[in-house]
Amino acid sequence: MSITIEQVDYERKFVLRHLIELYNYDFSEFTNDDVNKIGLYDYKYLDNYWNEPNRYPFFIKVNSKYAGFALIRKITNDSSNDVYNSMAEFFVMKKYRKMGVGRTAAINLFEKYKEKWEVSVIKENKDAQIFWEKVICKYSNGNYIENKNEDGDTIFSLKITN
Repeated sequence: MSITIEQVDYERKFVLRHLIELYNYDFSEFTNDDVNKIGLYDYKYLDNYWNEPNRYPFFIKVNSKYAGFALIRKITNDSSNDVYNSMAEFFVMKKYRKMGVGRTAAINLFEKYKEKWEVSVIKENKDAQIFWEKVICKYSNGNYIENKNEDGDTIFSLKITN
């Protein structure tokens, strides 16, 4: 099985939009979101990934077939000028879960951007918390920080050194 990540070019934005709809459907059990008047969840930040320089969209593929996506943001903390990458959204279709696809894709992205990272997981999504804790703990050899924000969401922070 070949697992790859590839940056989404503007010409394939429509494919990413469709995958985001699947993600939002899957995620709605935690967010209680509804579709809009035309039957879509409609991710409001999608265009920003081509209009802002510090956003990076990626497809996750298995054997050259779409299996999910990752949206990454490079964030600068205004008060400290600290720069880190944030896994804004991460999705692997159910068909490909529990096969190592998500783990491989996440590690490939950590390797691509060897810097500080933050991964935030909403408190209701227990499976994602378990997934990210396993991946980050193994990847960082336990060298990460786990905190809770004011909403009770888990924030994993790690620094990747070359």
